[in-house]
Amino acid sequence: MWQSSGKYVPRVDQLVEVAPAIINMGCFDRVETNGGAFEQVNLLFGENPNIAVRKWTAPFHKAGIQTHMLERGLNALRMNPVPYDVRELMFKVKKKQGTDIARSFCGLNDHRNLRDSVILAKKGGMISQVALSITHSPVHTVEYYMGIVDKVVEYGCDEIALKDMAGIGRPTVLGELVSSIKKKYPHIIVQYHGHTGPGFSPASMLEVARAGADYLDVAVEPLSWGKVHPDVITIREMMKADGFLVKDLNMDAYMEVRRLTQKFIDDFLGYWINPSNAKMTSLLVGCGLPGGMMGSMMADLKGFQGAINAAQRAHGRPEMSLDTLMVKLFEEVEYVWPRLGYPPLVTPFSQYVKNTALMNLFNMLNDKPRWTTIDKDTWGMILGNMGTLPGQLAPEIVALAKEKGLEFNTRNPQDNYPNELPNFQQMMKEEGWDEGEDQEELFEFAMHERQYRDYRSGIAKQRFNAELEDLRKKAGAPITVVRPVVEMPKFNCEELASRYPHAVPVQVPAKGKMIWQVDVDDSSAAPIAGTPVKAGEAMGYVQTFYGLDEIVPAIDGRVVAVCAKQGDNVVKGEIVAFVQ
Repeated sequence: MWQSSGKYVPRVDQLVEVAPAIINMGCFDRVETNGGAFEQVNLLFGENPNIAVRKWTAPFHKAGIQTHMLERGLNALRMNPVPYDVRELMFKVKKKQGTDIARSFCGLNDHRNLRDSVILAKKGGMISQVALSITHSPVHTVEYYMGIVDKVVEYGCDEIALKDMAGIGRPTVLGELVSSIKKKYPHIIVQYHGHTGPGFSPASMLEVARAGADYLDVAVEPLSWGKVHPDVITIREMMKADGFLVKDLNMDAYMEVRRLTQKFIDDFLGYWINPSNAKMTSLLVGCGLPGGMMGSMMADLKGFQGAINAAQRAHGRPEMSLDTLMVKLFEEVEYVWPRLGYPPLVTPFSQYVKNTALMNLFNMLNDKPRWTTIDKDTWGMILGNMGTLPGQLAPEIVALAKEKGLEFNTRNPQDNYPNELPNFQQMMKEEGWDEGEDQEELFEFAMHERQYRDYRSGIAKQRFNAELEDLRKKAGAPITVVRPVVEMPKFNCEELASRYPHAVPVQVPAKGKMIWQVDVDDSSAAPIAGTPVKAGEAMGYVQTFYGLDEIVPAIDGRVVAVCAKQGDNVVKGEIVAFVQ
């Protein structure tokens, strides 16, 4: 059984467009439809994520395919802790919006955070799937993970997922873990989610399948492989060759999903996708960082490169390339990670470890000691405000905390963040905003206050459009305008129709392409490049690239006007094009 795992967020109209093709592939039992990044990215578009979730889940429900959401335990759908009452509302809203399964993970694997997710998901009517944050270290053993499984099964979870977010779980260990879960809890469904970055994932999928896993997360080109997931074609054939019964795959539908995804990337998504995301790298094996954060990490490194090289020059040392800096950062992550207690490198803790390593690197190159700069969020993790770290903190970190007068926290993490929903309800009243269907607008406001305000004000849409335009210019992409081949005069269609009574309008066959034809009796009435046009010979079409309408004549000539939009049907008598 398969799950399609989506790691990109198109606009809602694009989601609706691609859903039928995904369904028609015929091989998926589940599709990941929403979660933290999905909600926030929609708001950053300046669009309403509640509309997107409802429209995106609907066609899958109709086809009998289950829908998944990903949530971060104490952090729910954002990067920082969320009050209990807001978490409770989240599960109610997402179920009403059409999401079946709540995949809940805690970046620290703290069973107390997962307990609340299990209880609230089931209370909201959802299937509760607890995701173990998988990594590879001396403390992350099969026994360690089984201790968490015992707790969450006690709390009432329905399923267990192995969230191998960096793809560094060793195949044999993962197989042993799945086997242990299935032997102890045969009624529990087990799902594997592994990224391909360092290259272990196909072997891991084979091992967990042999051990009894029920679902495997896969992707579809052009977003498979690289640092995302293996492609469904390869994994299906691997399972089939190993003796598993697998569903048929509709390749026509696969190619349609592939085409549409590329279309969305070309439209605007590609401007935010780092080219390195398409590449696998074994360098991730050592540092354990998830491939999904490579884009932001490289952007951070590029921003620091100038300052670092200035320090290098000041000390008479050679400048560093971006690749050299990357390797040094990976090495520093390997140093920092165990000393910060081996937090699984998943959102947001992967960012905390990476940020600390980056600041260590920067400070050491400026002849300052390690740990000179630790941000407040990382201190929150260190002090236990978000849960218990899997490993022990290094003595120098404990000493530094005491030196700063900071106190370690052993309370239930949720107790540190009191309820806030009444405050947000009052603010919505003051703004004159409706709480929305099933209180979904209230939830969105309480979960992402700043981003929701920017969405409601229109600032988010303006900011997104300005950034997209800037990225397109930097990439040398065409501007999104209709390009006239000649200086565009003011056309009087009736006058032109009377001059060329035999101009034949042709129905537009497909969005993005328009066939046009001019049929004239008097060849002298419409010369093309000095050559008379015979009846029916003046033909051409319009191609669209990145929103640019490029008019390509089939024969040498000059288009005077195009009087219909791409994708429209041309009504009888409407002038489509003239050749002058």
